[in-house]
Amino acid sequence: MTATTFEYRDGDYLLPPPNPADRMDLDLDLDADLGIDPRDRRRLELHAALTAAGIPPRPEDREAIDSLSALSGSINTTIQRWLHHTL
Repeated sequence: MTATTFEYRDGDYLLPPPNPADRMDLDLDLDADLGIDPRDRRRLELHAALTAAGIPPRPEDREAIDSLSALSGSINTTIQRWLHHTL
């Protein structure tokens, strides 16, 4: 494994992109503790991923987002990965 170096520029450290395996919000036990339904969590994550990709959801997109959020977590993760790679 090779180490990636990041530049120090204008007082700001550039950080590597987050590793999905390190995300605490994907921990199902944490969701249970917070009382967040996995489908609701996937819906919120999809909203955030769309917004981060420069595609803010419109009110008329709600049905599509709700339908996608009903799919399994692995499918939702794949959709978010696709959106992340569009940047």
